[in-house]
Amino acid sequence: MKNRIVSFIWQHILLLASLYVMTLGVAVCVRSQLGSSVISTIPYVMACAGEFMEEVPSWTIGTYTIMMNAIFVVAQILILRRDFEWVQLFQLVIGFFFGMLIDLNMYLTEWLLSDNLIVNALVQASGCTILGIGIAMEVKCGSVTMPGEGITIAIHKVTGLEFPKAKIRVDTSLVIMAVILCFILLGSWQWQIVGAGTLFAMVYVGMVVRTVNKHLGWFDSILAYQPGFRKYVYGLAKHIKH
Repeated sequence: MKNRIVSFIWQHILLLASLYVMTLGVAVCVRSQLGSSVISTIPYVMACAGEFMEEVPSWTIGTYTIMMNAIFVVAQILILRRDFEWVQLFQLVIGFFFGMLIDLNMYLTEWLLSDNLIVNALVQASGCTILGIGIAMEVKCGSVTMPGEGITIAIHKVTGLEFPKAKIRVDTSLVIMAVILCFILLGSWQWQIVGAGTLFAMVYVGMVVRTVNKHLGWFDSILAYQPGFRKYVYGLAKHIKH
């Protein structure tokens, strides 16, 4: 029982670390001004609209992300109905921390803003790489899925559509909705929100996840912590050595 509790706590500490890496990648992509990552396009539009329109709440990207994640969970309940596993409500907690960490990293990455296109391109590539690493780590944690992935899984279960294809359709839908919101709320297509960097992220992040996933044996060893510090450190050192 003690081992299970310790392993559960450790698993979710590493999950929070993974979320931090993911949200750092999201924030860096936003700072590139070439287009945010898919998951933050709609929150980014809403946050920008809130700065100019009284009708739109002046919330941060992170707060709008929390709201969007909550909508994703409600959508899963409506789609799956009786097949919805109530433990998946924990996605609300994950979504909350995800949004809060985005705001933290938006604050920490403000210095990355630049008017130089080459610098911005490098920032975008760095952000997508960091995001891909974070996603690979989050998947390894094996906890409750992120709400954005949860809605894709729900669509996959109900329609029978292959998960990769369902993921592409969900991501494409989010981007299209973000563009429509740009025209409705901001009057024009905002390229710094949905731009070339967004399209790059849709392709490149998946490539990073697949590549990094092959080299995460060290993370598996960290994740496999059991009470008994000396034994754990010895096993970890032995793994890294090999």
